[in-house]
Amino acid sequence: MQPCRLPSAAACVSGGRANPMLKGIVRFSQNCGGVLVTAEVTGLPRDGFYGFHIHEGSRCDGAGFSGSGSHDNPENVGHPDHAGDLPPLLSHNGKAKMSVLTGRFRVDEIIGKTVVIHANPDDFATQPSGNSGQKLACGIICRG
Repeated sequence: MQPCRLPSAAACVSGGRANPMLKGIVRFSQNCGGVLVTAEVTGLPRDGFYGFHIHEGSRCDGAGFSGSGSHDNPENVGHPDHAGDLPPLLSHNGKAKMSVLTGRFRVDEIIGKTVVIHANPDDFATQPSGNSGQKLACGIICRG
């Protein structure tokens, strides 16, 4: 039996002026069980949790990465059930690694959208974005 492998994507994230050392890569691998999201980030400004989401915008420009738009929410559901809601990143010594399998989207549905790291942990309740604070880093999702 052939393994079920479909196209993959990635986003290189980088921080804004306030966090120029923040950088990393987020990979998206489509498989039969969903999408495996894997993040490796360095240069986070403190130890602790950071909000981590896919946003609907297609750019990482503008003040505070305004081109990234809001959370990806094609089904128009409440937070934390947006397609773009992902578990938080946990930083230790400025580094974070995370992997999660999700069935909320397919790789082909997020190509051209953005991945954003927020300053605060997501509270999983506050509408519309979990009170996750300012956008620290952004990357555009491209087919791998």
